[in-house]
Amino acid sequence: MPISRRRLLSSAGLLALASSSSAQTRIGTARRPAEWQFSSGKQYPDPFSVTVDVVFEGQSGTKLIVPAFWAGDQTWRVRFAPPSEGRYSWRTVSSDTANQDLHGVRGTLDVEPYRGSNELLKHGAISVGADRRHFQHADGTPFFWLGDTWWMGLTRRLRYPEDFQALAADRRQKGFNVVQIVAGLYPDMPSFDPRGFNEAGSAWEPEFRSIRPAYFDMADIRIQHLVDSGIVPCIVACWGYFLPQMGIQRMKQHWRYLVARWGALPVVWCLAGEGTMPYYLSKTPKEDTIAQRAGWTDIARYVRQIDPYHRIITIHPSSTARNSVDDPAVLDFDMLQTGHGDRDSIPNTVDKVTESVARTPLMPVINGEVCYEGILEASRQEIQRFMFWSCVLSGAVGHTYGANGIWQVNTRETPYGPSPHGRSWGDTPWDVAAQLPGSRQLGLGKQFLMQYPWHRLEPHQEWVEPHSAKPNYMRPYAAGIPGELRIVFMPPMWNPPKVKLLESGKAYTALFFNPSDGRVHKLGEVKPTAEGEWPVPNPPTFQDWVLVLQAS
Repeated sequence: MPISRRRLLSSAGLLALASSSSAQTRIGTARRPAEWQFSSGKQYPDPFSVTVDVVFEGQSGTKLIVPAFWAGDQTWRVRFAPPSEGRYSWRTVSSDTANQDLHGVRGTLDVEPYRGSNELLKHGAISVGADRRHFQHADGTPFFWLGDTWWMGLTRRLRYPEDFQALAADRRQKGFNVVQIVAGLYPDMPSFDPRGFNEAGSAWEPEFRSIRPAYFDMADIRIQHLVDSGIVPCIVACWGYFLPQMGIQRMKQHWRYLVARWGALPVVWCLAGEGTMPYYLSKTPKEDTIAQRAGWTDIARYVRQIDPYHRIITIHPSSTARNSVDDPAVLDFDMLQTGHGDRDSIPNTVDKVTESVARTPLMPVINGEVCYEGILEASRQEIQRFMFWSCVLSGAVGHTYGANGIWQVNTRETPYGPSPHGRSWGDTPWDVAAQLPGSRQLGLGKQFLMQYPWHRLEPHQEWVEPHSAKPNYMRPYAAGIPGELRIVFMPPMWNPPKVKLLESGKAYTALFFNPSDGRVHKLGEVKPTAEGEWPVPNPPTFQDWVLVLQAS
């Protein structure tokens, strides 16, 4: 559907503050993107090959080199999110130094403090805490990752505004604060499949000759709406198998474009989905896997080099992000994928989280894909709760949920259909999948944890007996803060466990939290034995429960 530039900017919350002909001082807001447009009088056969950077310098000595993006025709735009208030001067640097419309243009920007209520702008973008274990905002406020999976959420099947805004509102109301979403080069389809188009068509021209700005104009509105809703876009550049199809140089151009378009927003970068997985019908899968691992390592270093905001980076894996690159140091956090086999995926899930938390270099751990709710007519809400609580109490600093039907955006009229391998993952419409109970129950879990200093939790399975251990994973999981807090997830058990190693002279009170409906049942004072043990009473009903002991 046609949309004017003014309407697009208004919808996206952006304001074009200056043009190439104006060096006038403008007013901006800290952490909120401002946009400038530069129009070239010179015609280029391939404008996408012309690069423009804008150098911003603050009074404190801050210097950021921000890539601009080709916006169609002979127009380039730059988006800049000032890190703090004060005056900034800027100047353009183009690969065509003779073009005075693009090179050597200067101006200034006076930046006022942000006074709004959006948490992502108020506290700043997401980074890694000093302990290298948890996420935090720029101002140090801890950030608990509760993600949702919308791989194909930028396609026209999730219509804007009605569908996209409705799903965002539902997720925000339930407590989700991250959406994992792919930027135009999608999984489960061949290149240039119409199922990957948005209202403006495909993200790239056939044979990857050039990027298509019109696609990204429509994607802008959706990405900005997530931010306006307080949701962090985790931008997945493409599915991993596009790297051998496009080549390193074209993929770097794709990544530069993403950084230029969305780096000024409080985003997270995900290099690729299933980074080392070859194309489904590849005739050289082993060679592709090796090349993709090396290639994504190179791309990660490139993204670090060109991103002036240093947004945190990971890669969505077939197993672990660390194992999807040649050098784990190029990543900021480890993302996992641990299976879609319902209860059969529990051992691998717990093992992968536990192993990742213990590995070096230290980094936050997120299970980025596990047991989409409803996939293969299984992985229902009780599995969603189990995966959430077992991961978090094993050391993960958040969790990503997924619903079968949302990730591929099924509609009633047109289910997504088969993958290149000929199989279909199901036809549940996205709006039906959005109301599966697991999403609400994980939101309740996050809301409950926010009452406590969750970012200081450490796994302590020895605090409860019996506890999860190979080969029996259907036992309790425990984590906490010595002398302050203990949290135990108890799968359904006929005989409740006992809490162990309670500190002498430390008084605790206890409660049960029902992870399926959010209700709390207070138990009162804990009275341990002389050996520091306390037998847990029978919960109100026979199901999974969360037990909390808090120092009084």
